[in-house]
Amino acid sequence: MLRALFSNDFPHGRLLAALLVVIVVGLAIAPFALGGARALNTAATICVFIVLAASYDLLLGYTGIVSFAHTMFYGIGAYGVGLALAFMGASWWAVFSGLATALLLALALALVIGLVSLRVRALFFAMITLAVASAFGVLASQLSDFTGGEDGRNFSVPEVLRPSHRIVDSDILGRSIDGRLVTYYLVFFASIAAFLVLLRIVNSHFGRVLQAIRENDFRAEALGYRTVVYRTLANCVAALAATFAGALMALWLRYVGPKTVLGFEVMTDILLIVVIGGMGRMYGAVIGATLFIIAQNYLQAAMGHAGEAMSGIPWVGRVLHPDRWMLWMGLLFIACVRFFPAGIVGRMRPPAR
Repeated sequence: MLRALFSNDFPHGRLLAALLVVIVVGLAIAPFALGGARALNTAATICVFIVLAASYDLLLGYTGIVSFAHTMFYGIGAYGVGLALAFMGASWWAVFSGLATALLLALALALVIGLVSLRVRALFFAMITLAVASAFGVLASQLSDFTGGEDGRNFSVPEVLRPSHRIVDSDILGRSIDGRLVTYYLVFFASIAAFLVLLRIVNSHFGRVLQAIRENDFRAEALGYRTVVYRTLANCVAALAATFAGALMALWLRYVGPKTVLGFEVMTDILLIVVIGGMGRMYGAVIGATLFIIAQNYLQAAMGHAGEAMSGIPWVGRVLHPDRWMLWMGLLFIACVRFFPAGIVGRMRPPAR
């Protein structure tokens, strides 16, 4: 049963297994163990970005495709659910209708982009996806009557997901059992399910063909595999997973906007997570997303405390000023690439044969 659940792809190595268990258990108990809205938001964001990074790793790490349109599919999922809830009312029918519409649109776009663009060189495909994603972002910003433009759009969610809705009158372990808690566990379990599906895909015959195409597409073609078809299918699967992640984020935030789900910064975050965790290693998405999101949310505050503690040393205080947190993020990324060229999971675990 456990082998089937993990597609017979267990995290080899005690350290890696222990780290993954700590992350999963930490995310599972986060609402009760962590106090404050920021900590809970960080945990939910980690869950969503695990799926988002894993879906991109299917393209970049397992198939060797560099795409800049991943945030577009992420945005389609978020806008699909968000706009459906805004215009159809706060109901589960609106949630599922918006998600279904977003998945169909993402599938159609991924299919068209794949069939038209994956026959060209990798650099040209990357440029085409960048152009399509930029056009979609501009479209979302310009259709202000529909999408809310640059300001985005707030919306209500079904009653059971609202913070004001209490499931149980009394608190449990010091935490109120309300709609916010239900939303978090919806995101948590949905993210686990999506990740396990992606893990199953990369460990299937389809996934092994993708890895063969990544290593040598001419040899794969000579063996009888239509590489364009497989690359297009990989693009479609990754797009559907990214769309699903966007829908989860919309439910959590109860807001959609171009900077939140369509900004190029989101694309760079995904790239950094995949590189830090390890390309072609699905568990790298879990490690990379956790470390990156925690650093993104708490590094600036940690530097502020460290700067105050060392204020007596002038140059140290200036170096650790909170406004320079992006500099330290960059240095941490350089250190990861220098000491973990195959990613953290690549260092802990050899690639699958």
